[in-house]
Formats: sequence, structure tokens, C-alpha cells
Amino acid sequence: MKTLSSVFAPVAALAVAAAFASPVLAADLTLSFPTAASQGKIMVAIFDSAAAYGGQGQPAKVALLDAAAGETHVTFDGLPDGDYAVRAFHDLNGDGKMNTNPFGMPTEPYAFSNNAVGNMGPASWDRAKFAAAGATAQTIDLK
Repeated sequence: MKTLSSVFAPVAALAVAAAFASPVLAADLTLSFPTAASQGKIMVAIFDSAAAYGGQGQPAKVALLDAAAGETHVTFDGLPDGDYAVRAFHDLNGDGKMNTNPFGMPTEPYAFSNNAVGNMGPASWDRAKFAAAGATAQTIDLK
């Protein structure tokens, strides 16, 4: 004959295991671009490593915001907690690429997380990276 304690023992074991299991941590990252003109599209790329940010990998997430329709912020839900950096540019003419002058300097607004600036190139990972955990927000000024 089964006793109540033998019936509930597996349930109790699962409850104890769940209580001590590591929680799944996730960040909800909101990016805002308040200086965006109301035309074209804002292209956003989020990187989760220095290597990917430096061009040796793919972005962790990407977004395309329709600035002409008033979209100037985006939220990425459920990112693993960790360090991230953002690159964004405002494609004013809608050709799908960042336009440059003959010297290679951008002619369309661009920005990096932390409003970091570079020296003769993009902002470094160390300047642009930020920790994301829980609800995290970045306000980025396109210049």
C-alpha cells in the first residue's frame, strides 16, 4: 500500500530541485533614437562580443525602424544578461546602405551605444559596451 508520503516524494523532489536551479536571466533592452529625422529608416545592430562588434561575427539582433512612420525606439525582449554594444545609422535616402563621401566619411547620421565616439573610425567595443540585465534602456543620439 502506498502512503501519501511515497506518492508526493517525487513531486517534493522536483520542487526542491526547481528551487535550487539557476534562474534563467533575461534582459529587455529598449533603444531610443530621439534625434532621428522623420524620414527614412534607422538600421540597428546589437552585438554581444568584441569580436562580432569588430566584424568577426554577426550581430546578436538587428532591427529596422521606420523613422518616416514615427518609429524611433525598439525593445529586444529576452536577451541573455551580459555585455552588449549597439551600432546604428539612419538611412535617410532609403538605399539600404550607409552613404559616405569620397574620403569614406559617413554622410548619413550614425551612432553607437553610450553615445560613444570613435577616433578616425567607429567607437571601440570598450567605449560602446554596456551591461544589460533586467529592464535596460539606452538613449542614442544619431549624429
